[in-house]
Amino acid sequence: MIWNEKIECAEREEMKAIQSERLRETVQRIYHKVPAYRKKMQEVGLVPADIRSVDDLHKLPFTTKQDLRDNYPFGMFTVPMSEIVRIHASSGTTGKPTVVGYTRKDLNSWSEVVTRSLCMAGVHQNDIVQVAYGYGLFTGGLGLHYGCENLGASVIPISGGNTQKQLQLMEDFGTTVVACTPSYSLYLAEAMKDAGIKKEDLKLRVGIFGAEPWTENMRKEIETQLGLKAIDIYGLSEIIGPGVSCECEHQCGMHINEDHFIPEIINPETLEPMPAGEIGELVFTTVTKEGIPLIRYRTRDLTRLIYDKCECGRTLVRMEKCKGRSDDMLIIRGVNVFPSQIESVLLEMSETEPHYLLIVEREGNLDTLNLMVEVQEQFFSDEIKQLESLRKKITHNIQSTLGISVNVKLVEPKTIERTAGKAKRVIDNRKL
Repeated sequence: MIWNEKIECAEREEMKAIQSERLRETVQRIYHKVPAYRKKMQEVGLVPADIRSVDDLHKLPFTTKQDLRDNYPFGMFTVPMSEIVRIHASSGTTGKPTVVGYTRKDLNSWSEVVTRSLCMAGVHQNDIVQVAYGYGLFTGGLGLHYGCENLGASVIPISGGNTQKQLQLMEDFGTTVVACTPSYSLYLAEAMKDAGIKKEDLKLRVGIFGAEPWTENMRKEIETQLGLKAIDIYGLSEIIGPGVSCECEHQCGMHINEDHFIPEIINPETLEPMPAGEIGELVFTTVTKEGIPLIRYRTRDLTRLIYDKCECGRTLVRMEKCKGRSDDMLIIRGVNVFPSQIESVLLEMSETEPHYLLIVEREGNLDTLNLMVEVQEQFFSDEIKQLESLRKKITHNIQSTLGISVNVKLVEPKTIERTAGKAKRVIDNRKL
């Protein structure tokens, strides 16, 4: 089912006209309402009249997370607080939280794009959706919640954690759709095994997973363990929350709701726009938000855009699964390393669990990459010879992929800490 066929199947020129009109209005608003934006535009000699269409987007300055922190808490808002009906914020683990505000119209737009996303995933009004993303300042829980209600599906607002209760409700309520982080879905699968619950005992058919990068191999693992179709959803609180883009049932890229969020791909080093189809950093401009519209916001996520029409009939541009983040990239002895590369190697091996931790140290002037990885119970043996053989196999496979050496330590199942939210995969102990 397509929720908004007129928009989701619009011709490219029609979409461009919608985007251009909305962009002009947005640039006018931020220039006159946000001193930080007016200053940025004046510094490069721009006035709103210089922006006539999306073809002029590249002339505008970028926005970063730091801009939101520098204008904390409400300096980037374009409406008075009397018009803000909801406030969300990031966790602020690396400084001040980034704060976003929503008008009533913004909340309606958010419900619309999440509802479109749910339809892309194959969810319908007869589904029972268990939302196991966190509720609160994090946008995941409430974002999915209101989209489900708008669609007419039944929502179980259980939030994150409380794994035994999650499984009980899945069984008792007949949950058909689960929404959570991909790493937590694997934890649920693990807990099911411990509780003696088979996937056949549940009615799960769709999983909507986001909030962290995950690989195709991890998708296969989740689908096998939980017996459902694993759909990738993408969003970030600065842009709106979940619903910026989502895969359809063909699982060949996430359709971006580009009448609300105009995407670009830039080279993260030169900041120059990149040709269609090339991998680079994803940048978004919001063109319908009233509370806190953002111009050319650097997401730090690495992906590419696909403009071909999808088999589902939608013409919305698609983004590939994120390859990682430009700011999550580790540089180890001059080599670019992404956690997702290591995850792919581990998930191709039958002996390991999909739970790992990368620890980076600096010994003298040399960086070392240490990998803790859980071994499946049947392979965790008292025989040192067997474990050493497996350790060498993993080491070889990772070195072949990354091109650098790695110190592998095998640990027993359930040794590495689990979380109901985003999985912590990297500890960088270098003083860089």
